[in-house]
Formats: sequence, C-alpha cells, structure tokens
Amino acid sequence: MSGRDFMKLSFTSRSENEAFARVAVAAFVSRLDPTLEQIQDLKTVVSEAVTNAIIHGYEGREDGIIEVEVEIEDDTVSLTVTDRGRGIEDVELARQPLYTSRPELERSGMGFTIMENFMDEFEIDSAPGAGTRLRMKKRIESKKALYN
Repeated sequence: MSGRDFMKLSFTSRSENEAFARVAVAAFVSRLDPTLEQIQDLKTVVSEAVTNAIIHGYEGREDGIIEVEVEIEDDTVSLTVTDRGRGIEDVELARQPLYTSRPELERSGMGFTIMENFMDEFEIDSAPGAGTRLRMKKRIESKKALYN
C-alpha cells in the first residue's frame, strides 16, 4: 500500500471503550500487513494511552471525550491520542519509569515508558486544566518484506 489514509475516533472516557479503540486501530493498520508482534505493540500502546486518559486525564469520570487519530502514510503509522482532562503538571516527571500520580490505584507507572519503547517517535503535549495529546509514529515493515 502506498499513499496516505486516516481515521479518527471519538468516544467517552468509559473503561470499556479502551478495548474498542485497541481493536479499531489494529483493524485499520492491518492493511499494512504487520507482523503479529507489531500489531500487539500498537494495541498495547493504544491501550496504555487510552487508559491514561481515562484514569489520569478524566480521573475515572465517564463523560470525558477521548480522540484517537491514526494516519497511514506509505509504511508509517502516526497515532495521536487526545483528552481534554486535567493535564499533566510535570511532563518530565510523568515520563520517569515507575512514576505514578495515582499510587492508590496500584498503577505501575510504566505507561509512557512502554509507549516510548514500542514506537519510533513519542511526544507529549500537555497543559494543566487543558488536557494531554500524545503523538507517536511507527514504521511497519510488512511480513512480505520481512520474509522475502
């Protein structure tokens, strides 16, 4: 596949929508013929990003809006996850492995680290009271290219 294509989802910050977002992104990206590991990595990243928006951005409220945008350009997937929740006061601190702002929920504090390790590019834009936008990119080498 060559060229550019995109999709955009908007949904409420209900925990059950995390699985919907994960499956929708995987289905959209499947046209690139990714390996099982690549698709699992993308699903994990979507899961982490959406879960962060629900738990931290909207603090468990179910009336927030989360947007997931996916763009495919040639062999590169761009993924953006946006919430308009509480935002992150200290982005650098939040990026530290094992840091969590909600220790009472027994969160591992590894979400940003996982996203950063699974993607080729990872960027956080956030402002207290305005929300958070995560932008990520990953090049997908198709199974055909890998095994031929």
